Amino acid sequence: MKLESKDLALTAVFASLYAAGVVFLAPISFSIYQVRVADALLPLSILFGMPAVFGLSLGCLVANVYGGLGIIDVVGGTIANFVACTLAWYVGRGGNIIHRFLGCLVETAVVTLIVGGYLWLIFDVPVELGLLGIFIGSLVAIDVLGFILLESLHRSGLGKKYVGKKAP
Repeated sequence: MKLESKDLALTAVFASLYAAGVVFLAPISFSIYQVRVADALLPLSILFGMPAVFGLSLGCLVANVYGGLGIIDVVGGTIANFVACTLAWYVGRGGNIIHRFLGCLVETAVVTLIVGGYLWLIFDVPVELGLLGIFIGSLVAIDVLGFILLESLHRSGLGKKYVGKKAP
């Protein structure tokens, strides 16, 4: 995969937006029940491909260092965003609205399983609470807000360059 300067710039924009969104809304971004409003950016990986995947993963790393929940959250959250965004790109790119929505559902499932799967360790609660808290927040952020944002940008033609981009 050839990395162009506009891809680097887009990666930086996504990283900055994600980190700022999480840090600015820290009270609802770092708990067992959380709605990471910045997760509404995750579906944009379907339109913008790997620059968004890398940017949203890097932004998560930066935000989770700030959040102070420890190395499990820094590494686990970063991996969750990377896997979720990559899978969503494969599922949703070049497809119709159903493929794009399925991509959002994949992101919700991955984030719920990975992050919800370790938050119970950090907060010392039953694993079900970790999964439920992340699932509900992800439904709101990714599948409602993120899907609306994705469809708005898709219909406007923004990101058209990245829609059909081949995977590395």
